[in-house]
Order: sequence, then C-alpha cells, then structure tokens
Amino acid sequence: MAWIIQNGQVLRDTALARDDLFMTVGVITENPARDAGRFDASGLLVMPGLVDIHGDAHERQFQPRPGIGFPAALALRDSAAQLISCGITTAYLGVTLSWEPGLRSLDAWRGMKAALREMKGSAATDLRVHLRFEADNFDALDDALADIAAGDVHLLGFNDHTPSIVKKLNNLDDVAKYAGRAGMKADAFIALVQEVYARRDEVPAARAHLAEAASSAGIPMLSHDDDSIERRALFRAHGARICEFPITEAVAADARAAGEAVVMGAPNVVRGGSHLGWASAAPLAERGLVNVLASDYFWPAMLEAAFIMAGRGVLDLPRAWALVSANPAEACGLHDRGRLAAGLRGDVLVVDGVRRAPVAVFAEGRLAWLAAEGAGRMGQMRADDR
Repeated sequence: MAWIIQNGQVLRDTALARDDLFMTVGVITENPARDAGRFDASGLLVMPGLVDIHGDAHERQFQPRPGIGFPAALALRDSAAQLISCGITTAYLGVTLSWEPGLRSLDAWRGMKAALREMKGSAATDLRVHLRFEADNFDALDDALADIAAGDVHLLGFNDHTPSIVKKLNNLDDVAKYAGRAGMKADAFIALVQEVYARRDEVPAARAHLAEAASSAGIPMLSHDDDSIERRALFRAHGARICEFPITEAVAADARAAGEAVVMGAPNVVRGGSHLGWASAAPLAERGLVNVLASDYFWPAMLEAAFIMAGRGVLDLPRAWALVSANPAEACGLHDRGRLAAGLRGDVLVVDGVRRAPVAVFAEGRLAWLAAEGAGRMGQMRADDR
C-alpha cells in the first residue's frame, strides 16, 4: 500500500511548509511509489500522529455508570474507534491495577489483557499498556511481575492513591464515589481501605520488585502525582525517568533539570487549569518545565491543546505539536514515530487547522479514518487500498 499526500502544509523537523508526503509499505519514504493512492491536502495541515502516553478514557466504555460494566472486548473496540478518530495513532492505555474490586480490579486487568490479545492487529491505533500499579495492591504483585516479564506491559506507572483515599473516609460523598466504582456498600469499602492500609510497611519492597522487573524488561517507568522533590528523587532512584502530573512547579523544575520528561494533562490546557487546583500546564510548557501533554481522561483534548498552546503566542505550532507527538514518543523510547521523516512509521494526521479537526488519519501507512469531507479529496487508488 502506498500513498501520496499532496499540497498540504507538512510539518518536518521544526517547520511547516507546503510539500508532498510519500508513504510505502507502512513507512514514510523520500520518493513516491508509482501506483500510490493520492490524497489532496490543499488548505490542510499534515502532521505526525498523536502519541498518548496516558489516557484512561477507556474506563467509560468499560463502566459507563458506577457498577454497570460491559464486556472488555466490546468496550475496547469502541475505545479504539474513538482513539483513531481523534488522531491518536499510538495510545498507552492507562490501566489501573488496584486493590479495589470492580473496574480497577485484578479480574478487570486480566479481562483487559485478554481483549487486547484478541484485538491485536485489528485496531488502527497502536494500543499499548500503561500499567498504573497501586502501591498497596500486594495481592496482584505476582501477576504484575509476570505480565511485565511476558511483555504485556509497555510502561509502568507507580500510583499511590491509598493515603488520599484514607483522608477522605470521613466524607460520605467521597466514600460513595469510591464505593460505587468498586461496586461495594460504603461500610464495606471503608473496612477494605483500612485493611489495605494496615499493610503500608510492605510498600517499599513491592515497589522495588516492580522497578527491578521493569528495568530487566527494558520498559520505561514513571512516577505519578509527585508532591515533593524528595518524592521525585525516590522514584528517580528506582529508574523512573518520567515525572507524570507533578503537583507543584518545583517538582517539575527538578525533573526537567535532571533531563527527565514531565507529563501533564491536555485537558488542563484546554480548560485553562487543573480541575484539582494543582499546577497549570500551559505556562509550565511555555517555560519548558512540561514537555509532554497526555489525553488523561479526554482523548480530543490532545489535538485541541496543541492549537491552544500555539494560539497563546509563546510556542509556534511545530513546537506545540511536539508536546503531543515527538516528545511523548521520545520519552517512551519510540524512535520510529512522532515525526515525519523518511524511514519512520507512516502515522500521519491530516488536520483542518481552522476547525482544529482531523480530516484523515493514516496509521502505519494505511488510511485508518476519514471524515466525510475527506472522501472527495482522494484520487485514483488500487483496489486493495480501498
């Protein structure tokens, strides 16, 4: 399969310029193939596909209402369709493996893995797993270690939400939210939290085992919600070179000074700040203290955030786009994508820059998604390209 994307404003390196982009057998090439299909990108932007380092919006398909779940294969199929329509060609699904029953349980984790195996090769987006392991989940530790060794995990995140949940046990509204997600009665959930927290002294050893397994498997690691420089230093010592959602500017600055990637949510940019009142992503990105934006809980926010960042007037669009493409790819060690250059994967997003909306998405050189308006832009193609 081969394609020529013609007459668009193509992002190469750090500049946009009118050019043609060629793809053959899944990769970008310097010269066109003779029998290539043609896509007219006149008036449109031709950009690298989005690389999402952390997105957990798929949880809404798995459990659209508290305690109401759907089969993993069905939920994952719908998630994959949404991802590619948002221009996300590589997605690290943020799968939380917690001590909670229900949506984030060990059974749910196993169901997700099985569904991903069944979908292998059929989803346009390159679906990867960002295992968000809750620190107190000792009963799932053996599973996690085995799955890391088996190659079922592509990014390891160290989560530690139990202390904050403990602090909220006197707030009935918060307890109801957590208990509903777990499919439990409030009093039973409180008892479970207290039981889990009683084993807190086992956390350091479990964390060390996970870090050693990830290091041996060669997968990147990140820390989550670091609230102090000391906390960041702890995970740095374990080999976590990505700082995700730092709570304070000082933590972000410390991580960047150490040459580490700092991730914040694209919804933070789109909404104008953190919904939790933590650090604001846009000004930190403009100062170089944040260099990766992730979808977090809303996939369309990635593309929108890049345009918002450019519109603020500090970063131009190429540098803003790097926050959602080249930089996350580099942070995860994916050197075959995130840029438009010969020999790299043909992950390409054709965008209407006025509407800030995808018109066509190519994943590994194949036309994977097309807006209605894009149909009239296609030229002669071979039968097997249709």
